[in-house]
Amino acid sequence: MIPKRIFLALSGASGSIYGLGLARELCRRGVELFFCATPSGMLVCRDETGLDLSGDLTAAGERLASFLGVENGIRLVSSDDLFVGPASGTGAADAMIVAPCSMGTLARIGAGISANLVERSADVMLKERRPLLLVPRETPLSEIHLENMLKLARAGARIIPAMPGFYHRPENVSDMVDFVVGKVLDQAGIAHDLYRRWGS
Repeated sequence: MIPKRIFLALSGASGSIYGLGLARELCRRGVELFFCATPSGMLVCRDETGLDLSGDLTAAGERLASFLGVENGIRLVSSDDLFVGPASGTGAADAMIVAPCSMGTLARIGAGISANLVERSADVMLKERRPLLLVPRETPLSEIHLENMLKLARAGARIIPAMPGFYHRPENVSDMVDFVVGKVLDQAGIAHDLYRRWGS
């Protein structure tokens, strides 16, 4: 099933450009998008891209849409709001993506801790057996990180590390970001032409 409603979250790992790239591509494909950044995700995003997602949700949503160059079809939600649809199995999205996914967020999801909307929504996706795509961006990985990823993979999550390939001969950073974004879209079942595929 092609997801029509996706919850996309940015946590505090470096690599906010991956989440923003996914938001852009999902909006371009007409996906109903819930978008959330954790407090640390907001700080990293502002530091890495200059985009400020803090403050009033409406104003932040307009800044996000302008940054992405899309019409404002994004529903920005607060990480402390547990009264939006994705926080419950009865209102869950078709799929959820955490990009980038910090090791702290990954560990809390793996432990079933639901202290904020991102963690609660991920817990919902696992219990409802819906696609949960996690894009960790960390290196090197400790044994704890690897064990947490294995635990989540066994629980049904898809682990898609932010590891760009080079067989498509990227010419700039955007090409490398698009490769990772495309790999996530593949796992979500969404068609794209962001990079040249192997053997094409």
